[in-house]
Amino acid sequence: MRKILSKPENRRWLIVAVAFITIVINYIDRQIVSILKPILKVEFNLDDSGYAIIVNIFTICYATMYPVTGWLVDKFGPKKIMFWGIITWSMASIGGGIARTVGQFGFFRGLLGLAEPTNFPSTVKITTIWFPGKLRATANSLCQAGGSIGAIIAPPIIAWLTIQYGWQSAFIVMGVLGILIAFAWFFIYKEPPMHILEESVPVAKNENAIQFSWLQLWKTRSLWGILLIRFISDPVWYFCLFWLPGYLQEDSGLSLAQVGMFGWIPFLLADFGAIGSSAYSDSLVRKGYSPLLARKRMLSIITCLMPLCILTPFMTNAAGTLIVFSIIAMSCFSWLLTMNVVVAEAFPIQNVASVIGIAGGFGALGAVVFNTFVGSLIGTVGADKIFFAMAALHPIALLLLWTFVRKESVKSINHN
Repeated sequence: MRKILSKPENRRWLIVAVAFITIVINYIDRQIVSILKPILKVEFNLDDSGYAIIVNIFTICYATMYPVTGWLVDKFGPKKIMFWGIITWSMASIGGGIARTVGQFGFFRGLLGLAEPTNFPSTVKITTIWFPGKLRATANSLCQAGGSIGAIIAPPIIAWLTIQYGWQSAFIVMGVLGILIAFAWFFIYKEPPMHILEESVPVAKNENAIQFSWLQLWKTRSLWGILLIRFISDPVWYFCLFWLPGYLQEDSGLSLAQVGMFGWIPFLLADFGAIGSSAYSDSLVRKGYSPLLARKRMLSIITCLMPLCILTPFMTNAAGTLIVFSIIAMSCFSWLLTMNVVVAEAFPIQNVASVIGIAGGFGALGAVVFNTFVGSLIGTVGADKIFFAMAALHPIALLLLWTFVRKESVKSINHN
């Protein structure tokens, strides 16, 4: 093993594997509340609006901390920031399992939200400095696929733990696993050697490698475009995470055990779709397309599927709902992963984690706004209005992508 890892080209794939596992744990921890929504509503005497408040505590903290963690990753590197992030969110998960009041539970969900953003700026930074453009989207999608794998395995795992040992065990067991993964990450991750870094980011040949200052970032057209895109498009993925399991139980009639058996299907297809679409965009790069143009073309194709969301309230059974949401989850996850790669293509490497952090914060803020809308309306005007709104969000985001996002350089800002 040591001989294999001595070759950086091999080590980088092990780093991706460990990052993948951390994101699996990350997503399971955040998915627990959606899978156990009916149980937690009874346990803490919550209605849908109260549940939305619990989700928003997590999401607001997540949105607030995301830009900060992006800056921290650029400043101190992914190894330290990701390690302490995993430790903190694992302790928060354990805390959720021992909470006895809704206030205590809300506090630990907030702490989880503060810690979990450390993962995503770190992993995008890693794939940017360890992989060249012809492999970057594929490596990033494999890394980030941990999110949908976590969503896939969360329903059966959480359902089994809850049925066998009580709902508290789901939080505690996942927290303990997270702590173990944190130490694995700390011992395996290393910074890339110079020849790998030069292959991934040819600094000497690329004037765009010069770093933007914090204030200069906000003068770029692409940053504002990416922020608007994430604000508009991210809420659909958050809906899949936080409302779909409960929707399947409360509106489609599935039991918790049945959600454990079938609730993972949309997220499995999301994984396959996101990895396949990322590999397709990398193939366009190998054919001669510029990396940024390749990502835009792929997202244009994926967006054509999003209007199918309006079919959801017309499904007469859970199978139909799962089919529609499998398509929606695949499209959403492709967007989520590829927008991170778009950042890596549009901005200098020294700014990638910071931009990812700011964009992730705006995406989570959009989810807070949309989640409040869902919580207040899903029980009154009906779900159909919500699904009609979601069907339009990604087409709007695509228009913004083609209008605002371009390759940015410090030289162009200075000239302006």
